[in-house]
Amino acid sequence: MERALDRAEKKARLRDIENQKVLTDEELQLANDLQAKANAGKMKLVPERKIKNKAKFAQIIQENWLYLIQNEILKNEEIMFLNKILGFIGFRSNCLVQDIKAKEQIPMTQTELAEALKMSRTNANRLIKQLIEKGIIGKFESGRDGLNAKMYALYINPNIILCGDRDNINETLKTMFKKRSKELKKLPIRLT
Repeated sequence: MERALDRAEKKARLRDIENQKVLTDEELQLANDLQAKANAGKMKLVPERKIKNKAKFAQIIQENWLYLIQNEILKNEEIMFLNKILGFIGFRSNCLVQDIKAKEQIPMTQTELAEALKMSRTNANRLIKQLIEKGIIGKFESGRDGLNAKMYALYINPNIILCGDRDNINETLKTMFKKRSKELKKLPIRLT
């Protein structure tokens, strides 16, 4: 009886697998042949990626991060500051923004950033200035609706921390960090 149940269970699993097939055996063989041909031409056939998880994240370029720490380019308070701002880096822009989930991401001012981090404006401005001088943060003019004053947006160097696809970095972001500070000239990994 136990053997009959095992056989029935195995048949049911095989039937489930067969029913879940997207391609017939002939189509699968054709797809494999096409993939082999593409591979021979140093090309790739890539299936459509389905986004399973919508979690927001920023990637630290590990070798560059270690380089900055081992060569004592970053001070401890700068490391802590960079860790605190990770949650404000906008996807694909690497700009420090008010809300990373918003469809239209609005850059944060230095004052707004200081308030969000619950630190004094003086300390935040000092750390930002130090990180700008080292090329870790970039400060670039930006237009922000409703304000006549000249506005600046803060961006994180994508060679250090990147929020986006490292194989498809925003061209404007690449241009902004083309010029390298002396501290960053010897970074092990260059994305831009």
